[in-house]
Amino acid sequence: MNQEIFISERVKEAVKSLYGASAEGMPIQMQATRKEFEGDVTAVMFPLLKVSKKSPEATGEEVGAWLKANTPEIESYNVVKGFLNIKISQAFWNSVFAEIASTEDFGQGAPSGKTIMVEYSSPNTNKPLHLGHIRNNLLGSSVSKLLAANGHNVIKVNLVNDRGIHICKSMLAWLKRGNGETPASSGKKGDHLVGDYYVLFNNMLKEECEKLGCEDKDAPIMKEAQEMLFKWESGDKEVVDLWKKMNGWVYEGFDETYNRLGIEFDKIYYESQTYLLGKALVQKGLEAGVFEKMEDGSVWCDLTADGLDRKLLLRSDGTSVYMTQDLGTAESRYSEFKLDEIIYVVGNEQNYHFQVLKLILKKLGFDWSDAIYHLSYGMVELPEGKMKSREGTVVDADDLLDKMYNTAKETSLELGKMDGMSEEEQHKLFEMLSLGALKYFIIKVDPRKTMLFDPRESIDFNGNTGPFIQYTHARIKSILRKAQVSDVVVKGLEDTSKLLDKEVSIIKMLNNFPEKIKEGGDAHSPAVVANYAYDLAKEFNQYYHDVSIMREEDEQVRMFRLSLICVIAKVLTKAMGILGIELPERM
Repeated sequence: MNQEIFISERVKEAVKSLYGASAEGMPIQMQATRKEFEGDVTAVMFPLLKVSKKSPEATGEEVGAWLKANTPEIESYNVVKGFLNIKISQAFWNSVFAEIASTEDFGQGAPSGKTIMVEYSSPNTNKPLHLGHIRNNLLGSSVSKLLAANGHNVIKVNLVNDRGIHICKSMLAWLKRGNGETPASSGKKGDHLVGDYYVLFNNMLKEECEKLGCEDKDAPIMKEAQEMLFKWESGDKEVVDLWKKMNGWVYEGFDETYNRLGIEFDKIYYESQTYLLGKALVQKGLEAGVFEKMEDGSVWCDLTADGLDRKLLLRSDGTSVYMTQDLGTAESRYSEFKLDEIIYVVGNEQNYHFQVLKLILKKLGFDWSDAIYHLSYGMVELPEGKMKSREGTVVDADDLLDKMYNTAKETSLELGKMDGMSEEEQHKLFEMLSLGALKYFIIKVDPRKTMLFDPRESIDFNGNTGPFIQYTHARIKSILRKAQVSDVVVKGLEDTSKLLDKEVSIIKMLNNFPEKIKEGGDAHSPAVVANYAYDLAKEFNQYYHDVSIMREEDEQVRMFRLSLICVIAKVLTKAMGILGIELPERM
């Protein structure tokens, strides 16, 4: 039961009773009462002056008096200028808690009828996943869960960039220096092995340029890579067979990392299959006069009249670029799913790309291009600076996951939280804590912001971290085990005078959970839910410190308090579940 909606409906009744006017369609403005005033909800009186024909203060006094006389749930009111501050009774909050406790899918939005596609991950098959990919995957996965919690039908997709000049670089380096090396013979994950050859290619390129005194584009090895790309697009069997083999190694490596992170997709697209769709669309654009072919055979779209520049769509040799396949992929997705929105989770260095993509689609006559949303997120930086793939200085995702696991293990053992746990239980806990630390630390930051990642800070059991929330949940479960209850749900307190102010504060916070889900969904920001979970965990710990639960002599009050913390645990589980984070039963 939302308190602002409840009071808004009662204000409408007051307007009708006091002034004989219908408030339907009238903008009844409600907001949380400011901390310096007494009250829970504030109704703004200014929109009502048309029907009251009185001052804001007089209108507030009349409406407040009517509400107090006709609404048992209202305890008191006060008027500050044109603002009616309303204090809601403890009985109301008691009934709100009973409703929350008895609602199994509390926080889940009603079906919206909308279908939304979220594209994330989108790795290149010339290197393993790194820290930047981790932020991408965690954002994409949590945004998908958040939108589903808002009642939308969500389709999670991955577009694998499995072709192009970058792939040919790894392939060519392997041909020249690989000596038949495979993941099996080297003991390396396939994505790591191929990534090593991508770095090797750039080292070889640098050596040639230094030796010949030429630019990168003029180096013989770069021309060989471009020739290999042309052969691939021409269907050369030898090149295609090598491409299939090396990409196969990469996919096996990717799957291991995805499984460890808990990342899933409903459908995977491959650029090698979609770029032809884009080429066909470019041909249609040429025929319609939207694009132009130059003397060298390259195809461009002139966007200068729109304040942008000219965009290359096909090279002079007929090979495609990223924009080519993005056009074709977008058109095929909308044709197949009739989407209400498609969200691309891509770093902010591609802001211009998506501005161009939407504009070109619009010029091609696709009005649904307005439904494309670029979830532009900031880069992840480290204390030592930015990462560079070509130089092999990225933070590898698998290495980071191992480091997080070891840090979680070391920290937990130092704090002595492993008493009575078997080795298998400890391993599961370390994995849970390490993933919780990593995911929460990344997701709690607004997606649009550049973030600094510090593994040691992320796994702290105090402060705004995943392990702090995980430990809070384990503490609640420990209390419930000691009370020998597993799932306490009661109607609330019979004597609401025994409801403490701190308990009312917690009930209010719990009642805000659906609003936080909606707020996060509207903003495409799971950070809203992450920080809500932290605030709720923090509120519980203060409550646990100040209020006796197990030693409370009044059985009815004790059972209510056990119910309250049980519901806190449930809401924490749901909130963290949206972030893809598991909460332990014991620590």
